[in-house]
Amino acid sequence: MDAKLFSDRSTRLTGTNLFLSLWLGVGGAALALDWLAGRNLWQGASLTLPVIFCALVVAGLGFWVVPLLRNLKAGQVIREDGPQAHLKKAGTPTMGGVFIVPVVVTIALIWSRFSPEVLAVSALTLSYALIGWLDDWQILSRKSNKGISPRMKLLLQSAFGGLFCLWLAWTQPDTLTTIALPFGFMLPLGVLFWLVAGFVLVGESNATNLTDGLDGLAAGTGSIALLGFGALAAPTSPGLMIFAACMSGGYLGFLVHNRNPARVFMGDTGSLALGGALGAVALLSNTLWALLFLGGVFLVETLSVIAQVSYYKATKGPDGVGKRLLRMAPLHHHLELSGWAETQVVGTFYSITGILACLCVVLSMV
Repeated sequence: MDAKLFSDRSTRLTGTNLFLSLWLGVGGAALALDWLAGRNLWQGASLTLPVIFCALVVAGLGFWVVPLLRNLKAGQVIREDGPQAHLKKAGTPTMGGVFIVPVVVTIALIWSRFSPEVLAVSALTLSYALIGWLDDWQILSRKSNKGISPRMKLLLQSAFGGLFCLWLAWTQPDTLTTIALPFGFMLPLGVLFWLVAGFVLVGESNATNLTDGLDGLAAGTGSIALLGFGALAAPTSPGLMIFAACMSGGYLGFLVHNRNPARVFMGDTGSLALGGALGAVALLSNTLWALLFLGGVFLVETLSVIAQVSYYKATKGPDGVGKRLLRMAPLHHHLELSGWAETQVVGTFYSITGILACLCVVLSMV
């Protein structure tokens, strides 16, 4: 295809077009999944109603909270070494996770009638949101893009993740240590499972945090991934299905304000909670294998950062300067600096996540 034609087409891909496509895609997928599973929308648990309801609630709240954040001068501090095109985003309100996570978690708890498993994943999600809020608050108060120290953040994530793992060990000591795989295979991990579980919670929350670098990117891919987990959890845990559907709808509703050009960013408050929710649902529903697919974009983004740092250190010369494997990490910044429009990167990542989610649902039926 002619490069100019490709460029022209990408410029016509607006944030509004992506937003509408995702709303139709997630809503339509929820309806289709409910229909295929024979779930009655008006009786019992479903995917569709929690997605739509939470999306509308969060979207509506945003019209009140976003101006409030702007008045409180909760503006994002943009890293100076990032893409220069992002400098114009300085001052955009951040910490948008405050009107996603607490509201959606409350709705999920009520909708699931305070199911013990939903209480557990809600507690983990809120605790990670709290860590993100502390980080966001430090950034805003210091007027710097450096929040709490990486060591402190890791310690807090590990501590809350460890408490969640202790709850798992107390309530389900035997069943979760053997991981279910597609095609009926089982992988017994024994005590190693708890190390894997802790790593998943911390790693996934940091992965979603790294992905939150473009307008609508983390919220959109997260909404798709959460809907996929809702579908996977449905046969064995209606409560987790409702939780995942509510979270999916919440991040979908956030896109009303976060689509390109964004009027608000979710901040660490929203991105760390997103990763925590994904990891907790995967562990509790014994669909850990699906996290590699549904969180594929988050995984690649993380690997791109690891590869960039490792290559730079490995190629350091006598002057202490190394070479870069990518133009900039994470991967979405590399693609931007390679000539991709921001909406083109976001749209591509949405499509990839959607395809992987479909693959997961199909594999779960085999």
